[in-house]
Amino acid sequence: MSEAAAPGEDLDPAAAALLELARERPWSEIALRDVAERAGVELVDLYGEARGKAAILWRISEALDRAALRTAATPSDDPHDRLFDAAMARIEAMEPHRAALTALSREAPRLIAVAHVPATARAVLEAAGVSATPPRVAAMALVWARVVQVWRDDEGALNRTMAELDKRLRQLRSRLGRIGAGF
Repeated sequence: MSEAAAPGEDLDPAAAALLELARERPWSEIALRDVAERAGVELVDLYGEARGKAAILWRISEALDRAALRTAATPSDDPHDRLFDAAMARIEAMEPHRAALTALSREAPRLIAVAHVPATARAVLEAAGVSATPPRVAAMALVWARVVQVWRDDEGALNRTMAELDKRLRQLRSRLGRIGAGF
């Protein structure tokens, strides 16, 4: 795997502030004003960049996706290995923010949380050098959603997360192959 950015390196001040606040209190008790104050920016300026917490959450997801995209140079002829490395790079980027991301995944409205899954699936596929066709993005989104569920409860060495990812990627390859959308 290529070297990932240091935790928080890709996060803008508002994104870092939202993650800090999410560790401290529920999503419903965090206002955009709170994020602006914690980030040390004027509310009017933050509002010009992000009309709400969901927009900042999207920026967090994009920053974490970039960790997967940094693996694009992973040397392997096997797409499974490249997909595994890209997805694990994304997971590893999430690790320093586990408490906040877990809280957000449980408290933020589901529609907001789920909206990011296809983009992450696309980033993982692209990082692995696998063309992000609609069937592949849909299948990878299902894999990603399940792996994140396991990750939330898998503290420590991430053995359960890696086992789940490996299993789901094997299923993805097999099932896509059956419909002529494999790699």
